[in-house]
Amino acid sequence: MSKIWEFFDTMDELVYVSDVDSHELVYMNQKALRTYGFHSLAEISEKKCYEALQNCSGPCSICNNHELKEGHFKEWWYFNPILKRQVMLKDTIIEENGRKYRMEIAVDAGNQEQRDSMINLEAMVNNGLRIALQQETPSQTLNVLLEYMGKALGGERTYIFERNEAGCDDNTYEWVAIGVTPEKDNLQNVPPEVCANWYRNFQIGRHIVIKELEDIRESDPLQYEVLKRQNIHSLVVVPLYNEGEVIGFYGIDNPPKKSLDYTSDMLQIMAHFIISSLKQRNLLRKLKEMSYCDQLTKIGNRHAMSKYIGELQNEQSLGIVYCDVTGLKQTNDQKGHDAGDKLLTDACECLKKSFGEYGLFRIGGDELLALCADIGEVTLWQGVEQLKKDLQEKSVHMAVGSIWDSNSFNGVERLIAEAEKRMYNDKAAYYTKYGVDRRRPLEMGTQT
Repeated sequence: MSKIWEFFDTMDELVYVSDVDSHELVYMNQKALRTYGFHSLAEISEKKCYEALQNCSGPCSICNNHELKEGHFKEWWYFNPILKRQVMLKDTIIEENGRKYRMEIAVDAGNQEQRDSMINLEAMVNNGLRIALQQETPSQTLNVLLEYMGKALGGERTYIFERNEAGCDDNTYEWVAIGVTPEKDNLQNVPPEVCANWYRNFQIGRHIVIKELEDIRESDPLQYEVLKRQNIHSLVVVPLYNEGEVIGFYGIDNPPKKSLDYTSDMLQIMAHFIISSLKQRNLLRKLKEMSYCDQLTKIGNRHAMSKYIGELQNEQSLGIVYCDVTGLKQTNDQKGHDAGDKLLTDACECLKKSFGEYGLFRIGGDELLALCADIGEVTLWQGVEQLKKDLQEKSVHMAVGSIWDSNSFNGVERLIAEAEKRMYNDKAAYYTKYGVDRRRPLEMGTQT
């Protein structure tokens, strides 16, 4: 069962989720289970929503699945014959793993306070999504959502943390109220032990509500110290799941204590859209990487080079290092493509070591290019000398042609052509020095 539904487990309203196509129930929160006489989710497995909730033998005539759409709640009133009372219903569609699910939240119409709260909650969700979805990129959407929720819920700071490859947590997005000190830069690569207790709760579907920071002084002293340094006295934190795995969390610091339950409901509902935006961001990053990155060497390709050149500033100095990995074809022919790939990656690693902070590109099968914007002339030549030393240590040879100009406005293409010419001169000198006839196949072990 998806962890998304578990965000609603402790809500005081009735919540159920069913498969749009099969009508099978996939989730009921704790209150819904108790209200309908069930003791566990196992009891509703394979039950149809119309059977369990309406005591019908077929799909309800009042079913409004065709009217629902993702990101919007449809509100309507209904007298439930099983509950024998009027309820206000909030229906929406959630899509996960290629399937569509109907989620319904039912509020007892006899409880005016609950009813008003739910109306406000729907308005906040819809308005926040409307504003966020107008943004051009997923990252902009996330920033707008955090700002909107921070202001709407009266918090001082809203944030997203994502678990990195090292198992630590990175604060990737943040909004702070006026007068509040940003903490994002200070909260990178947070050691896993700091939030260990939170993650233990996340693994069993729980979220975190701290009403008074002093309450955790003894039970979680490490987290207490971290939060105290940030002037946090209360917070609500909700886990973020991707296919059942905890990938991070998001939350709000110092919301009004009287509305912590309301804040918790809001964050749990909006978590689905936070996750969706993170997934879209990751997809765009991957597509961008594939569009601009050479998959073998992990440096830029010709598209990335064109983009880099287009972003150069006038009156900026420019150094160019044009390289050709000699003997690549022979290595592929004689030792196989795995050996050829290793030759290329070894050469690329040497180039990265000397010019990794600049633009590096693979522009041909055996050609690598470094474009060094705003580099000093001496720094360029020192980098070239270091490159040659590193290549020698790795037993790799590249022909190298370099050029520097104080002003890139003088013509980048002209400078690249001149660097290429110098590279070919270096390559010819190498073949002449070692008496290599490039027209004849090389013997195994001969370096070219």
